[in-house]
Amino acid sequence: MIIDAEELDAAHAYKLLIGSIIPRAVAWVSTISPEGVANLAPISFFTAVGRRPPMVSLSLQPRSDGVTLKDTLVNIRQTGEFVTNLATLPQAHALHSSAFEFDSGVDEFEALGLVKEPSEVVRVPRVKGAPISLECVVNRIIPVGDDGVDHVVWGEVMRFHIRDDLYLERGRIDTAALPAVGRLAAEYTLVDNVFTTPLDEELLEARHGRRMQRLDSRSTDFSPIDSQDWSPSGATSLPGQ
Repeated sequence: MIIDAEELDAAHAYKLLIGSIIPRAVAWVSTISPEGVANLAPISFFTAVGRRPPMVSLSLQPRSDGVTLKDTLVNIRQTGEFVTNLATLPQAHALHSSAFEFDSGVDEFEALGLVKEPSEVVRVPRVKGAPISLECVVNRIIPVGDDGVDHVVWGEVMRFHIRDDLYLERGRIDTAALPAVGRLAAEYTLVDNVFTTPLDEELLEARHGRRMQRLDSRSTDFSPIDSQDWSPSGATSLPGQ
């Protein structure tokens, strides 16, 4: 199958991207409005882009209407600050629920029953219980595309918050102790195995053609993309519905 990208609308291009670039790290991004209203959102177009200074990037699409900018971007643009929190398996449902398009006046920490943890150099709160959080200040905001609704944010990391038991000698993090949650297409994945290469040929042969193990009770071919809850903005339905 060969697909000409010029023939795709934004929704179809998004589906191909999220199904092709896997697994993706998820930044659980906390922001705050100038009025002090806290916001949370899971952003899986997220990566590191620099070392000196340490820098991360967030790629942000509009709300599900395809036009309105997300509160995350609006807050970042107005305050110049954000925090990326790492979500682990016990926080997966709250992470997913934070993708709901709450009204801009709603404090999403309160709506989701999460506790704020103060940051050191930014006003934005961290998520209490997140094993790793990065306090960031905006380095640049880059519009992407011709319609002016997609943006890439570069943020300079000012403070690393690492849970004490995870911090090892020489600046290493005990990643094997983190049940980190990543993103596939419209679903999540648990990082629960590790390896170095080369692997034994018998092991490779035994795993050939094997589908991923599901941790829920869904059928092996289920995808949220086929449901009414999914949108190409990453938004989800109201928590509990």
